[in-house]
Amino acid sequence: MSTSYLICLPTYNEASYIATFLKELSIEISRIKQTHEDLDISILHIDDNSPDKTSEIAASLKLENYWQLNRPEKLGLGPAYLAGFSWGVNKGFEYFIEMDADGSHHPGQLLELIKASESSDLVIGTRWMPGGQVINWPTKRRLISKLGTRYASMALKLPFKDLTSGYRILHSDLVKDLLGAGINSKGYGFQIEMVLLAKEFGAAITQVPITFTERTVGRSKMTGAIVWESLLGITKWAIEIRFKRLYPTGLRR
Repeated sequence: MSTSYLICLPTYNEASYIATFLKELSIEISRIKQTHEDLDISILHIDDNSPDKTSEIAASLKLENYWQLNRPEKLGLGPAYLAGFSWGVNKGFEYFIEMDADGSHHPGQLLELIKASESSDLVIGTRWMPGGQVINWPTKRRLISKLGTRYASMALKLPFKDLTSGYRILHSDLVKDLLGAGINSKGYGFQIEMVLLAKEFGAAITQVPITFTERTVGRSKMTGAIVWESLLGITKWAIEIRFKRLYPTGLRR
C-alpha cells in the first residue's frame, strides 16, 4: 500500500524559474519512485494570480500528478499554504510537503525529509544546524534569519534551530489540527506559528539539515513589512503564553 505525499508550491511572479524548477522536481520524484515504489508523490501548485503568467507556464509543461490551485489575488504565504492544505485534506493525502519554487530548496534533499517523516508529525528542513548550510546569502540576511529564530526560540520556548524554514513535511493529522486552529499569520511568521501550534498539540517534531541556496533569478518576496509582522506576532504570542491566553478556543489534541 502506497503512502501519499502532496508537495505544496505557493508562487507569485515566478515565471523566470518555475519551468526549470518543476522539471527538476519531477525528475527527482521519478528517481525516488524507482527505489521507493510505495511512495506516491504529487504536486499542488498554488498561484496567487501572478501577472507574469507563472501558472500558464507551469500548466503548459503537462506534468504527471500535477494540479493547480489558482487564487484570485495575492493574499500571502500563510493563506496560500492553508488553501493547499485544505485541498489536500479533501483529497485524502497523508503527508504535506512545503517547498519554495524559486530554487532555494533542493529537490535532491526531499527523500531525506520523507524518511524522517515516517516517525514524525513535523519535519523541519534546517539551515542552522550541523550539516545544514546557506549559499549566496549576504551577511544581513543571515543575521535576520538567525536573530529572528533566536528571538522566537527564547520568547516562545521553542527548542528548534530554524523556525522560519519553508522546507517541511507535515502529517495530515497535524495539518487538520492546524486548519482548525485559526492561524492568522500571512508572511514568514506563519512558519513560526505552525511550529508553536505543533508543540502545543504535542506533535513529534524532527529537524533535518538542508542546504539553502539563494535564488539566482526573480525577486525575493522578503520585505521589511514581512519581518515586522513576524516580530509583532512573536511578541504577541509570547505575551499570550505568559498570561495563558494563547489560542483560547482550545486545542484539538
